[in-house]
Amino acid sequence: MRLHRLKLTNFRLHAETDIAFSNGITAIVGSNGAGKTTLLEALAWAFYGTPAARGSRDSIRRSSAPARAPVRVEVELSLGAHDYRVVRHLYGAELYQDGSAGTIANSQQAVSSKMTYLLGLNREEFFNTYFTGQKELAVMAAMGPSDRGKFLSRLLGYEKLRLAQDELRSKRSTLRGEVSGLEQGLEVEATLERERVEVETKLARSKAALDDVRKNLKAAELRSNDVGPKWERVQKLREATVKLQGDRSIAEQQVREATREFQRLDRDLAQAIQAVAKMKELEPRINRVDDVQREFDRLDRAAQDAGQRRLVTGQLDELREQLKRVIARREELGGSELVERARRVVEEGHHKLKELQGNEDDLRTVWVRDKQDADTKRQTLRTQFVDVQQHRQLLIEGGPEGKCPTCARELGQEFEAVLATLSSQLEEIESSGRFFGQRVKQLTKPPAGLDAAEKARASGAKRVKDAVQRLAEVEARVSEISGVVAERDRLLEREKELHGALAKLTDTYDAEQHEALRRELRSLQDASKLSTELKLRGERAERLVEEAEIAEQNLSEREEKFRLLTEEVERSGFREEEYRNLKVEFERAETERRTIQLKESALQGDHKVAQTAQEGVARRIKERDQQMRKLKDLRRQLTLHEELDDAFEDLRRELNARMRPDLSELASGFLSDVTDGRYDELELDEQYRIRIVEDGDSKTVISGGEEDVANLVLRLAISQMVAERAGQPLSLLVLDEIFGGLDEGRRQNVVSILRGLADRFPQVVLITHIESIKEGVDRVLRVTVDDEARLARVSEEDRFGPTKDAA
Repeated sequence: MRLHRLKLTNFRLHAETDIAFSNGITAIVGSNGAGKTTLLEALAWAFYGTPAARGSRDSIRRSSAPARAPVRVEVELSLGAHDYRVVRHLYGAELYQDGSAGTIANSQQAVSSKMTYLLGLNREEFFNTYFTGQKELAVMAAMGPSDRGKFLSRLLGYEKLRLAQDELRSKRSTLRGEVSGLEQGLEVEATLERERVEVETKLARSKAALDDVRKNLKAAELRSNDVGPKWERVQKLREATVKLQGDRSIAEQQVREATREFQRLDRDLAQAIQAVAKMKELEPRINRVDDVQREFDRLDRAAQDAGQRRLVTGQLDELREQLKRVIARREELGGSELVERARRVVEEGHHKLKELQGNEDDLRTVWVRDKQDADTKRQTLRTQFVDVQQHRQLLIEGGPEGKCPTCARELGQEFEAVLATLSSQLEEIESSGRFFGQRVKQLTKPPAGLDAAEKARASGAKRVKDAVQRLAEVEARVSEISGVVAERDRLLEREKELHGALAKLTDTYDAEQHEALRRELRSLQDASKLSTELKLRGERAERLVEEAEIAEQNLSEREEKFRLLTEEVERSGFREEEYRNLKVEFERAETERRTIQLKESALQGDHKVAQTAQEGVARRIKERDQQMRKLKDLRRQLTLHEELDDAFEDLRRELNARMRPDLSELASGFLSDVTDGRYDELELDEQYRIRIVEDGDSKTVISGGEEDVANLVLRLAISQMVAERAGQPLSLLVLDEIFGGLDEGRRQNVVSILRGLADRFPQVVLITHIESIKEGVDRVLRVTVDDEARLARVSEEDRFGPTKDAA
């Protein structure tokens, strides 16, 4: 793989960064936190998506960028004979090949999967192959023997065998559980056979008993069928007799009713004759009803007029009171000139309030700004004090022989000077902190001028509120004038209408005469009502004579019908004793038949239970056969998994045994290239400790420089082996902050080593904050950060001219 270009938009600290890569050693130099490693994080994010970036998706966008600002990383690279361009956004990704306008992958997951396939490496393998940091160079030296082996196995992918073996053992444990469960749940074959014989015996017995009871049921049914027709005949005869007796009872009842009706008509005829005589006595009084009614109606109308006069008079009195109140309200409201005067007062109050508000805001702004500035400076000094104090404590603990916590170099004679400088800084910070602490305390309460301005503004606001309320009251009173005038005119018009209505009403009414006529009229109406009833009775007299003749004839007919029905009942021949004897015989036969039917049903149930039990035993025998076949298959799978587990274990041992010689051979080749043939052999012992072989002898003690070289070539060998297993040539090498623990001479030595490996690694990228490294590299990219804007910038340094843009 070879990088050509990297473009970042709103990624972490980078707003717009465009870097063109070339062959040779490129140093990316800058202070800690400037955004150097972010460039390589963006490269991995473009290839593998969110899992390759620190934090969440939301933390990738530049913090000072607008909320919806686009986030984009674009990488141009070569893989084998093809050129590719990878573009990834927060919510999408595209992959292009050989400059084509069409994509070969156009989604987040599709691009990640395609890049994994093209590189032949997953995300972890990519970082363990192309990238190396300071912690990876010496990591094996700090591990125990077993941890070193596990670390190498994990880097080279051998650990996947252990994961596969764990999965296999988990499956084997599941199979063992299934086999054990089936064995425990398997029924005993002898028990099933015994149950089968028992249920077949029960089934045969129930069938024999059922056959016997069915024979008895057939005999009972024959006896029931013999007595049945006789019982049906006597039942029909009894029903006919009962019906005749019912008809006779009805006829007898009709005779009694006809007798009562004849007697009633006789009484009504006598009463009708008496009513005719009484009606003739009432005729003189009834003739006066019309005259009394006309006089009563006249007095009734006079009474209504008298009531209406009282109502209109009361309305006039109430109307006059309302008119007085309306006239008084109109005089109270006054004229419209009050509105203009109230509006001028409101405008003047608003203008004055605006001036007071501006004065208060100015004083408050100055006070808040001073308070926040003092508090911010005090917090900053606190943070600086803690940092300097911790730095000084680390310096004291290390002593003159210790290393500087910042640059990691030994202080020696500079220890006292550096310690004095830090102590002086602490005193200066502490003095400034006391000053700003007192300043914050002074600014806790608002100044006197601000309090006075607040009171003046509140007083002005109250005056404006009172003036607005007075204006509203005046406007409401003026708007009420037209309504009051309209109400006054309406009341005057209503007064005229009431006077006109009063003039039309009569004022003559005699209440005593009215009451006397009411009593007389009620008495005459009662007499008229009685006369009407008597007249109706008299008119019925002739009709009642005819009805009495019809009633007498009806009585004779019903008496004859009753006589005939009585004779028919006697001729029917029904005998109650014969009916009771046949009933007892029929019920006995039916009871016997039902009893046998119930016994048959019970035996049928027993027979069905026996059949169900037989089917259940057969089903259990079948299930046992199926379980036996499944158990046989599970035992075969369990044996296979146990054999695979042994095979995986043997393969892991073989791979781990071959790993040390293979790594030693690769590392030895790198060592020979780095040392120009002085050392040409490096080996790993059984505890994975590095041994440099010189003249056939293994050196147990090596110098610090030789250790750095050994760690570096071993790391290169590991990367080479991972790349070869993935089927990719290792052409790019990225080293991140590997110079922190090296002195100046060793740093330059490592750079020289890397330059000597140019044929194996055409592209080398060094990320460091060490300035002296740039003297031995082919190209220097400077990363700086604007702390106020939180913005990183990348520029290329020309050692023979001014700095220029990285692109």
